[in-house]
Amino acid sequence: MRPNIEVSAAAFARPVDTVRTSDESVPAVIRKLRAMSVRGLARMYSRRDRQFVFRLRRTDTNVVQEGLSPRYTAITLIGMADLPERSVAHILGSHSAHDVCARIVEEASVTANLGDAALTLWAAGRQGFEGFGPIAVHLPALKPLETAHPTVEMAWLLSALSDVPSANRERLRERVADRLMAAWNPTSKLFPHIIDGSGGGRAHVSCFADLIYPIQALAKFASVSGNQRALDIASAAGTRLCELQGDAGQWWWHYDYRTGRVIEGYPVYAIHQDAMGPMGLFALRAAGGPDCRAAIMSGMDWLVSAPELNGASLIDDQVDLIWRKVARREPNKAVRYLQATASRVHPSGRVPAVDLVFPPRAIDFEDRPYHLGWLLYAWNSEHAAAQRMSVPGQERRR
Repeated sequence: MRPNIEVSAAAFARPVDTVRTSDESVPAVIRKLRAMSVRGLARMYSRRDRQFVFRLRRTDTNVVQEGLSPRYTAITLIGMADLPERSVAHILGSHSAHDVCARIVEEASVTANLGDAALTLWAAGRQGFEGFGPIAVHLPALKPLETAHPTVEMAWLLSALSDVPSANRERLRERVADRLMAAWNPTSKLFPHIIDGSGGGRAHVSCFADLIYPIQALAKFASVSGNQRALDIASAAGTRLCELQGDAGQWWWHYDYRTGRVIEGYPVYAIHQDAMGPMGLFALRAAGGPDCRAAIMSGMDWLVSAPELNGASLIDDQVDLIWRKVARREPNKAVRYLQATASRVHPSGRVPAVDLVFPPRAIDFEDRPYHLGWLLYAWNSEHAAAQRMSVPGQERRR
């Protein structure tokens, strides 16, 4: 692991700076966040290991690296694929993106995790790395069509197969799409947490990731295959997700797969606001689905001026990072478990007064490379040209 990254202790005595889209245009905010992402990823890359770390975490006096993550490395490579060479060199130093691909392909070729294999295949394809054959050979051993898998991992696989097309894998792509579409609930318009998983006390709970990644994947699949059913499902799910968005632009965390209602809103993650939400909804629009730019802008408004923080932001100019989330002041994720239990007993059941007892005011002072990777992917130059962030004749959701 690389040495701790020293940051002035005085920086931690100052409040998190606020950047508002009323003061800076959305394109200006995006340019700021993209530049911050390049600098942040340079601090998160371990040259010794040819991988990105698991996270940067704030301590009392500095910001330190912790762990390594092949998964986050793959996601980061996906986002870096459109960066100019000078930016890649700033992040990786003397290494190339192909050097890093070769490192994670080694692990993905023998992994037991479908998500890691899918993301590495996707990253290698986006980077033009031709040595990903062992991953494709290894995929059948992970049984993507036969056994239970997290919805997120199946969505990553479909996105990879759609972004990295191959005549040899078209049938697999179609069958993965069919499995993902079969898991969609037309009543709630949501996806489950596990596809074909066993029941349990929280089997009805889906998270934001369980929704946005399938929307993105089915939209990508519809774009390359012309499958209208995939686009219809992605459109219905995307529309429902936007309907559930918070009044201040929050992308909430937990949803009821059975009813399509929010179970618990917090934490609200920065990555959902500036990266995952935009990239999924951009893919939907690019495929011919609904235009969700008003919801995207509302989500960005929350990121730069969160009411839970009295208008402050998770964008910290002093430390040059985007902090991970706003959460409740609660012990051991108590509210999430309580709300899951109450809603399991009855779909309308909720624990009352949680905002008063456990107010959502705590900042999680860490940043992870996959956040910055998805941010770069969501707002790459291609998207910037195709997805002008202005909505004529439309008000932002407030």
